[in-house]
Amino acid sequence: MGRSTRARGIFTDVEGCKTVDKQYKGQRIYARLGKISQDDAEAWLGRQINAVRKAKLFGDRPERTFREATIRYLTEARKRSIDVDALHIRQLDPFIGDLLLHQVHDGALASFKRQRLTVDKVSQTTVKRALEVVRHILHIAENWRDENGITWLERAPRITMPTQAELRQRQPYPLTWEEQQLLFELLPKRLADMALLKVNTGCREQEVCSLRWRWEQPVPELETSVFVLPGEFVKNDRPRLVVLNAVARAVLESCRGQHPEFVFHRRGLRLMTMNNTGWQRARERAADAYLEKFDRPAPEGFRRIRVHDLKHTFGRRLRAAGVGFETRQVLLGHHNGSVTTHYSAAEIGELLEAVNRIDATRCTPAMTLLRAVA
Repeated sequence: MGRSTRARGIFTDVEGCKTVDKQYKGQRIYARLGKISQDDAEAWLGRQINAVRKAKLFGDRPERTFREATIRYLTEARKRSIDVDALHIRQLDPFIGDLLLHQVHDGALASFKRQRLTVDKVSQTTVKRALEVVRHILHIAENWRDENGITWLERAPRITMPTQAELRQRQPYPLTWEEQQLLFELLPKRLADMALLKVNTGCREQEVCSLRWRWEQPVPELETSVFVLPGEFVKNDRPRLVVLNAVARAVLESCRGQHPEFVFHRRGLRLMTMNNTGWQRARERAADAYLEKFDRPAPEGFRRIRVHDLKHTFGRRLRAAGVGFETRQVLLGHHNGSVTTHYSAAEIGELLEAVNRIDATRCTPAMTLLRAVA
């Protein structure tokens, strides 16, 4: 754990991070506090000891910060998207981490929302997902009980979500082939590979980030292979078949042998997101280069192009290629009660033929017309 400091129960590891592990009146006080000063660690421990004492003597509810609640949540939660929740929590922590649970309300979150929308330039949907994490933690804190049977929070403050009108401000923006080339050429190599796979398979962002080699299954009859994603990594909780066209196959072969588990990784670790600084910088540079390449200003949708728009692009290109609705549903990983999750080699062959019909010659006038109207 590390060496003990002058206060019993506080330990410092080799990186200077503080950990508290102390028994007081039969109750364990434990937390990883990170790189804080000794005085701050002792002050934190003192508050916890005082809260335990008051709870024992008077039945008072201990005052706990939102950061303490997130530590418990991340430790106990069992969900496939916990890494995404952890990312939102890291972004929220500078704004509300030190606040007591009952102090986390709309007013306290105003600066966080302003930062994300006006400075970081994220969408209302991204802000909504972060607020959903906050609301969920506050609600389950109503049911958490300590060793004295006292709940962590008497009543969760109300967190207001963005309205449907606010969420509709950003419409999907399928890329043209020229726009795709402009953007992808400016992406870092690893991110460009991930984007190229996504726009040719219709996978969701977290499906690409989580992609593992052990999910690959050979189809000897077709001299190819497919990926079968377990339900816990898919939004609708159902196993998903991913069929690879020639472009997606080339991307995977270029990654084969680089890591024993993950198709895409950074320094041996699974990637958390595609919407990182590399994506955001490339998007800005692509928007600036749009005028020079096309002799007109970049559309607002292109300036704010999202990772999820690559999935919309895949679906639009399937439709332009004449692929039927039911087949598009399967290839996009959408749940359809009439579609089986078990496929024969012949059915996989039909799906493979469908994804290979996507090519740059099928940029239809209908797409351009819809783009102009939007």
